[in-house]
Amino acid sequence: MISTRRIFMLATLAAAAHACTWVEPTPEGAKVRVAQKAEVQNCERKGEVASVLKSRIAGFERKPSKVAGELEALARNEAALMGGDTVVAESGVKDGRQLFSVYRCTP
Repeated sequence: MISTRRIFMLATLAAAAHACTWVEPTPEGAKVRVAQKAEVQNCERKGEVASVLKSRIAGFERKPSKVAGELEALARNEAALMGGDTVVAESGVKDGRQLFSVYRCTP
């Protein structure tokens, strides 16, 4: 039988995990901007990034805004590694996944 104390501890851990931000931009990724498609018409396309992470932790659905922010941070980090300075979301968030295009807009 599960004790009340154990249930409380598990619920507390789940709530803490739900609120945490797990992905942060790297120093290089922080320099990558997020733009709209119309803003990158004169930029060099470097490729695509598929950002993936868990949208559920310990059986709890994570806040959609947290998931979206972390997917964006992953894309920005990867764009910096690819030599890009701008990302554009090419899809919406679905099941912890989102597709981004990477561009180089500054010479």
